[in-house]
Amino acid sequence: MRWDLGFESSIVACYDPLSMHRRSLIAGGLAAISSGWAAKFDQGGLEAAAAVLDKAVSSGQVRAASLTVWQKDRKFERGFNGKSGADSIFLIASITKPMTSTAVLVLADRGELKLSDKAVKYLPEFNEGDRKDITIEQLLTHTSGMPDMLPENNDLRRAHQPVSKFVELAMTTPLLFKPGTQYKYQSMGILLAAEIVQRISGQPLPTFLDREVFQPLGMTRTALGMGRLKMDQVEMGQVGDAAPEAGSGDPTTKSWDWNSPYWRNFGAPWGGAHSTGPDIARFLDSYLHPTGKILKVETARDAIRNHNQGLSTPRGIGFTVGPKASSDANSEKVFGHTGSTGTLCWADPATETICVILTTLPAGAVKPHPRDGASDLVAQAVA
Repeated sequence: MRWDLGFESSIVACYDPLSMHRRSLIAGGLAAISSGWAAKFDQGGLEAAAAVLDKAVSSGQVRAASLTVWQKDRKFERGFNGKSGADSIFLIASITKPMTSTAVLVLADRGELKLSDKAVKYLPEFNEGDRKDITIEQLLTHTSGMPDMLPENNDLRRAHQPVSKFVELAMTTPLLFKPGTQYKYQSMGILLAAEIVQRISGQPLPTFLDREVFQPLGMTRTALGMGRLKMDQVEMGQVGDAAPEAGSGDPTTKSWDWNSPYWRNFGAPWGGAHSTGPDIARFLDSYLHPTGKILKVETARDAIRNHNQGLSTPRGIGFTVGPKASSDANSEKVFGHTGSTGTLCWADPATETICVILTTLPAGAVKPHPRDGASDLVAQAVA
């Protein structure tokens, strides 16, 4: 009995969730212990993670959120004030990047490009100075020297310019360093990798991803841009807490901020996808348990290893890798991504666990963000 009280206080009281979750945590924890797999998929710990998000939504800090945790055939899915519960659709921001990278890998598997190819081979106008030495792999691992955003970013969005205009300017924007010598997070490299996919395939990237990745994986509520989705189906972000390039809640930015029809339909290859927790879990599972359906098994496995040996930050192909990108409780093999709209996802091969947390509260709005506290609890519950 004394141990039971300690169990409650060590997990629940620390995060002060609602009383209903205290009761479910105790019941869930005892059930998990009696079932014999508490250390692998601790229901009590998952309830505590859910309670963090529930409290954030109930207090008004977060407008809507979802939590998806999969481990083999076990699933823990919760929705908090969203339009479709655990299957609510969010703007996932930079979780889009590994999806765009997957499109590149599909073409690599077909022999239509190599990651070691110079980008200029497919983008002949990308040939000034050190640009001609940038490889496709460097575009995907944030080592190309390209900037994160164009200096003209806000002006382009204010004018409702298409993706093609961003591509045009990215071809000549100044590099920040010699390719391959440093790591610096950059969205424009992902943009140019997407342009390569479009030129080789002859299809717009949203169409290519839908046909070659989303539909085969059963990701029926996912699209780059809006696709078949409708504005009234998707969650709106709390843009008042967002970064300047997201509008920052300024009334003059309403025509181009994260919630505007322009941006929701824009389909930024670096951050414009919409998806759900379960759909992102399906995507991560295609790397955690590759079957050859989307990518060759060896291609999927190679994508989640560190390609930035000797540089400051490990990266896979499109993915962050290592526990610093998710939770210290995860293994060195964990891979995933975060998004500035308040999203997070990871998969850990050591525990065969997938975690997806989607919220409407921008990542930079508060420290620590509720997504991070919930993620830490999930990682502890499956360690």
